[in-house]
Amino acid sequence: MQELNNINDLIAGCCRKERSSQEALYRNFFGYGLSICLRYAQNREEAVEIMNDGFLKIFQHIQSFDTSRSFKTWLAKIMVNTSIDFLRSKKKLVFVDDISQVPEPGTDEKIIDKLSYEELLKHVQLLPPAYRTVFNLYIMEGYQHQEIAAMLRISEGTSKSNLFKAKKILKERITKASMSTSDGVDVNMPLYKNE
Repeated sequence: MQELNNINDLIAGCCRKERSSQEALYRNFFGYGLSICLRYAQNREEAVEIMNDGFLKIFQHIQSFDTSRSFKTWLAKIMVNTSIDFLRSKKKLVFVDDISQVPEPGTDEKIIDKLSYEELLKHVQLLPPAYRTVFNLYIMEGYQHQEIAAMLRISEGTSKSNLFKAKKILKERITKASMSTSDGVDVNMPLYKNE
């Protein structure tokens, strides 16, 4: 594995369409790219498909990357946008709610603290795609509702509503899962069916 401090050399090689540089860049950022796509995808296979599409876009537009900026930030943005494009193309992003005032659901931090990243990821992947996308953009990527609304072509109220519902579903699932583990009940049984 090439050192990440050679990133500018790898990028220069990718600009020259050198296969070895493209492969090295892919290997170096495979895990990072996949971790982003997994948050938006319903499963690993879908995430790998999205990630590969994202890397294709990276290689096609690598000349536009500003080497004075962080490559990881640029890659993350491409992976997020590719994830949104994928969900849109599969007609999975359906937004219907628009409310202006949404209360914040309370969370039981003790329950969330007991979850591993993988367990939390499974719960997020079971959310309906529209809720999952807004949740990830707001919580994981740090976008504000105004930015999310522009990215997804929805109103700010719809973004807030979808975030509220995503948090509510997650809280219910996590609470149910934490109670079920001691009862021997299958915690992988979804509370809500994906669209």
